[in-house]
Amino acid sequence: MSPPARTLQVAILAFDEVEALDLAGPYEVFTTASRMQLRETPDAPPPFAVHCVAHEHRPVRARAGMVLLPTHSFADAPSTDVLVVPGGVVDAVMVCPDTRHWVRQTAGGAMMTASVCTGAFVLATSGVLTHGPVTTHWEDADDLGRRFPMLQVRTGVRWVDQGPVVTSGGISAGIDMSLHLVARLVGMALAERTARQMDFSWTRA
Repeated sequence: MSPPARTLQVAILAFDEVEALDLAGPYEVFTTASRMQLRETPDAPPPFAVHCVAHEHRPVRARAGMVLLPTHSFADAPSTDVLVVPGGVVDAVMVCPDTRHWVRQTAGGAMMTASVCTGAFVLATSGVLTHGPVTTHWEDADDLGRRFPMLQVRTGVRWVDQGPVVTSGGISAGIDMSLHLVARLVGMALAERTARQMDFSWTRA
C-alpha cells in the first residue's frame, strides 16, 4: 500500500479525567508513524497530523493528575479523517450535549472512528456506536452490554474492527489498535516499523 496522497487529520478527544495512556498511546503511534514514513519518503507529505481537541481552549487534567494542553477546541478543530475517543472517567463527557454533538458530527464526516477503553461508552451515547461487535476495558464490559443491549460486547480481544468504527480494550490496547489503524490506512510495513521504533510488542488480534 502506498502512503496517502495527503496528510490525514487525526483528532483525539481530550477531557477532564481522561486516562492518560488512552490519549497518549494513539498520539505516539500516529506521530511515530509519520516520523518513520518521512525517513522513507522525505519529500512526500506525512501520513498523519495529530490534534488533541477539547471542549474549550483550557488545560485538561487527566485521571492521574497530568495536565494536558489541547491544540484545538470544538469550535476550531480542523476537518477530521480519523477520530479517536479515549476513555477514563467518562460520566461527565457522556452527559455533555456539546461533546456528544461534536463526536457525532465529527464521526459522521470522518473516514474512521475509534475508541479506547471506556471511550466506547461515549461513542454509544453519541449515537456513533449503535450495534454489532465491540470491546472495552474488561472491567466495564458487562456495564457496556447492560446500557447498550444492541452491542455485542466481546472480551479477551485487544480490538474489534467494524470497518468505519473500531473499538479497543483498556489502556495499552489502544496502542495495539492504533497500529492496526496505521496498517489499514497506510500499510502493514509502516505499522511494523512504528511498533519496532516504539519498542512495542504488537498484539495484532
